[in-house]
Amino acid sequence: MPLISLQTDIEQTPAARESLLGELSGIVAAVIGKPESSVMVILQPAGMAMAATPGQAAFVELRSIGGLNADVNRRLSERICAALQTALGVPPERVYINFIDIARADWGWNGSTFA
Repeated sequence: MPLISLQTDIEQTPAARESLLGELSGIVAAVIGKPESSVMVILQPAGMAMAATPGQAAFVELRSIGGLNADVNRRLSERICAALQTALGVPPERVYINFIDIARADWGWNGSTFA
């Protein structure tokens, strides 16, 4: 049920995109402690500007039912930023990450919710 959604202005080849999707999925599963079979990753191209400067930036939104806290979020931020710098060349200071803890009743799946 964790969802990591990445928006960036960096173009990637299909192979590079698949590799990054897999890496982000593995990071989320390992750090949050949930099975990777429950992780969804979305990568969307976007026009971006940060600090009044266009380009070379990323916005990440990570949603999960539980598993997020100050320590976990710091570790996720460190690992996600490192992955984005390696894969895309986006420096960590050009990445924003939003962590959202979702109530079980507010997450739908398979015609129901997790409540």
